[in-house]
Amino acid sequence: MDGWIDVGTQEEPTRGRGLAVFLEDGREVALFNVEGTLHCTNNVCPHVRGPLGDGHLEGEIVTCPWHGWQFNVRTGECLDRPDRPVAVYPVRLEEGRILVDPGRPAQPSGPGGALGA
Repeated sequence: MDGWIDVGTQEEPTRGRGLAVFLEDGREVALFNVEGTLHCTNNVCPHVRGPLGDGHLEGEIVTCPWHGWQFNVRTGECLDRPDRPVAVYPVRLEEGRILVDPGRPAQPSGPGGALGA
């Protein structure tokens, strides 16, 4: 399981919400539940380091709560500044636990971790 980190149970985050997760090494990631599929991004907005996990999620788009920058949680694309994306990371479910690999960028079109599968 090299590189994969357990970040919680499949009950978190709830559908349509984000959840900030603080890793032991000091990094922050954000989990998002989009229609039952989990996605993971860097939790830090590249604008002024706002917490994306606390932002408003509508579909695949999260809005930073500090200054309104918007990001696609599946691809990391910044809708306001295409040159300022956030990193996205692979997510998988294993025995009811959410695992992410924050050391390996996900493929932008790759699926997240499907809940209830």
